[in-house]
Amino acid sequence: MAGGKLSPRQKMINLMYLVFIAMMALNMSKEVLAAFGLMNEKLSAANSTTTERNQAFMGGLADKVSEQPAKYQPLKESADKISASSNDLYGYIDNLKSTILKDVSDPTDYQVMDKNTVLDEYFFKSGNITAAGQEFVKKVDEYRTSVSAVISEKYPKIAGDIEKEFSTDKVENRDEVKVDWLKYSFEGFPMIASITKLTQMQNDIKTTESKVLSAMLSGQLESEVSLSNFEAIVVPDKTAFFSGEKFKGRIILGKKDKTLKAYKVVVNGKELEPESMQEGQTILDFPAGNVGERDIKGEFQFKEGDSIVTIPIESSYAVIPKPNSAVISADKMNVVYRGVQNPMTISIPGVPSVNATAPGLKKRGGAGKYVMNVTTVKAREVAIKVSGKLPNGSTVSDSKKFRIKDIPRPVGTVRGEDGSIKMSKSGLDKASIGAILPDFDFDIKLKVTGFKFKVEGQPTVSVRGGRLDSRAKSALKKAKRGSSVQVIDIKAQLTTNAGYKLKKISPVIVELTN
Repeated sequence: MAGGKLSPRQKMINLMYLVFIAMMALNMSKEVLAAFGLMNEKLSAANSTTTERNQAFMGGLADKVSEQPAKYQPLKESADKISASSNDLYGYIDNLKSTILKDVSDPTDYQVMDKNTVLDEYFFKSGNITAAGQEFVKKVDEYRTSVSAVISEKYPKIAGDIEKEFSTDKVENRDEVKVDWLKYSFEGFPMIASITKLTQMQNDIKTTESKVLSAMLSGQLESEVSLSNFEAIVVPDKTAFFSGEKFKGRIILGKKDKTLKAYKVVVNGKELEPESMQEGQTILDFPAGNVGERDIKGEFQFKEGDSIVTIPIESSYAVIPKPNSAVISADKMNVVYRGVQNPMTISIPGVPSVNATAPGLKKRGGAGKYVMNVTTVKAREVAIKVSGKLPNGSTVSDSKKFRIKDIPRPVGTVRGEDGSIKMSKSGLDKASIGAILPDFDFDIKLKVTGFKFKVEGQPTVSVRGGRLDSRAKSALKKAKRGSSVQVIDIKAQLTTNAGYKLKKISPVIVELTN
C-alpha cells in the first residue's frame, strides 16, 4: 500500500481504508470500556448486598452478647477485629476511587474513561512507585496480616486463601519477568479498568469478611434461642427404682449446650452442692424414698447479663417393689425417622423375654434388639406396646410413644462443597454434583439423579445424573470470569430406599475464578 507511485484514486482508496480501520478500532475500544463499566456496576451491587448481610451477622451477634456475654463476647471481639480491618481497607479504596474520578463529570460515561494518566501519575513517577502507591500496598498488607492473625489458628484454610487473595508479592508477567504487584495490576490500564479492579478488591474484602463470619458463627447464630425457652429434663439412670435404692440420674437442658453451667440449682427444697453443677448437666444423687410415685420439683438458675433467669424443674419417678414397667429407648434419640431402619432396644427389667408390637417394628439381632421402619406411617407419633411375664406368672405391659420425623432437608454439593463456593471452569467441568445430610444421626448415602444448571445469560440446562453433560459444559464455556453459576433443583434418592421422597435440596452457587 506504501510502495511505488500511486494514482490519486489509489491514494484516496488507501486513505479511506486507513480511516475505516481506525474507526473499527475506536468502536472496539468503546465496547470494551463499556463492558468494564457494566462489570463495575454489578460488582458494586454485589458489594452492597454482601455488606447488608455482614451487618445482619454483626447485629445478631451483638444481640447474643447482650443475652449471654460469657458465651459470645470472645466471638464478638474476634468478629469486631475482622469487621474493622475490612471496613478500613474498603473505605480507603472508596476514597482512592473518588480521587481517580474527581475530574470526571459523568461517572457513568464509561466510554470516555480510556486514559491511564490519572492513576499512573498518582501511583508511579519516573518508573518508581510514589508514596501514595506505597501507602496503598501497605494498606493491603496490613489487612491481610491482621485478618490472618485473628483466624489462622482456628481456620487455617481460610487464612491461607486470604494470604493468596491479597498477596502483594511480585508477579510474573507474560514475558516471564517478575514485576511489582502494583505495576502489574494498575500501570498503563484505562481508567475504567482500574476502577473495576478496585471494586473487585472491595468485593473480595466483603466476601472474605462474610466467609470468616460464617465460619466463626458456624451457621448457628439464627437458631440460637434465649435461655428462657430451654426445658429442664430429668433423665434417670432407669425408669423405676426398688425400695431402699438411691435414685440416680441427671438433669440436662433440652439444648444440651456444654458451654452453659448453672448458677444455682434447687431440687425438692434443697440447694445442690457446687460440684453437682457441671457444664451442660447437673448430677442428681439422693435417696429414692418409699414405694410409690415421687415428684422432683425445683428450679435452675442462670445468670444472663445483669439478671437471673429461672427455669422450673418438674418431673416424677416411680419407686417399686418389683418390675412393673417397660424400659424402651431409641438408639438414635427419642425420635424415629421415615425412610430409614431405626434401631431400637426394648426390654422390661427382670423379664427375660418380652413381646413388642408397633407399625413397622421387627425383631433383629440379640435380646431386646429391634428395627423400626415408619416410612409408610402417616401419623406424627407411633406407640410401641410391650408385654412380658414375670417369674410368678403374672403379666406386665406398657407402651410408649415416639415422635415420627421426616429425613431433614438435604444440602446440595459440588465437589463435596456446599453453599456459595469459588471454582475454576475446568474444576466445575469435571466436578460431581452431590447431596448430603449434614449432622444427621444416620450414616446414609444419597445418589443424585439429576439437576438444573444455570449460567448467567444462558438458558437453564436440565441434566440427568450427577455430572455436567455436553449441553451444560457448552453453557459453562460461555460463562464470564467472576460470574456465578447455579446448580439448582437437585434431585436425589436414598441409596437404601429409592422410593422415599426427600425434601427439596438446597442449591449451590459457584463463582467462577477464570
